Amino acid sequence: MMSWNVLSDTLGWTYVIAWSCSLYPQILLNWRRQSVRGLSIDYLSFHVLGFMCYSIFTLTFYMNEEIRHEYMERHGSGNLVRFNDVMFAFHGLVMSLVLVAQTYLYKGCAKHLSTSAAFVTWLAIIGAILVAMSVHYGNSEWIHFIYYLSGVKLAADIIKYMPQVWLNYRRKSTLGWSVHLILLDMLGGVFSVVQLVLDAYIERDWTGVEGDIVKLGLGVTAIFYDLIFLGQHCILYRPIAPEETTLISHRSSPVYGAIA
Repeated sequence: MMSWNVLSDTLGWTYVIAWSCSLYPQILLNWRRQSVRGLSIDYLSFHVLGFMCYSIFTLTFYMNEEIRHEYMERHGSGNLVRFNDVMFAFHGLVMSLVLVAQTYLYKGCAKHLSTSAAFVTWLAIIGAILVAMSVHYGNSEWIHFIYYLSGVKLAADIIKYMPQVWLNYRRKSTLGWSVHLILLDMLGGVFSVVQLVLDAYIERDWTGVEGDIVKLGLGVTAIFYDLIFLGQHCILYRPIAPEETTLISHRSSPVYGAIA
């Protein structure tokens, strides 16, 4: 059993490192280009919203005795949130804020959210206020509020990639969107799901998967969208080779005229 626990810890820290490091290539790419052209501000806003909710969710499930007790009463066993989950959530929040800051430092990205993104964000905030009021007046328990935040995180992750997929489609290009982010994100998704299933097997309690539906949803969603991004990057909108870029540049100059 000890070996299974070691394997679980290894998988957990591997997915944390992969998902955490996945944001660095995009940050470095933006810095190198001194531009955020090709990056969707709506994607970033959903990223921040999701990680803010997930940070609260993981921290309370890991440290708050009241929440842990309420979970135990409902499921008959402890929750499967680990320390690596907490570290991942807070690190992701900080890195997401760094990416948002880059949109103000560099050119090439809209500074305001689209109407639909703003609507979803405010809807999530108003919902959180209403649930918190329900808890305050004794109509709900705090675990309901935490589950609401986990639902917001899951919903944010389901829709956050859509603006970026759409932007890539409109531009017919993935330039400005790091392929290394995609690969590390997929790796993290695979190891996250495997760890969750393994932990449920160790505990002999498959309801633990349902109890941490956010982690399962994050992993599956990441894998699904990363496959779409890889299709866009490698098949639909393959990057132009440097020599082709030079040729196009010369042919587009006043000497050569417009491209036919």
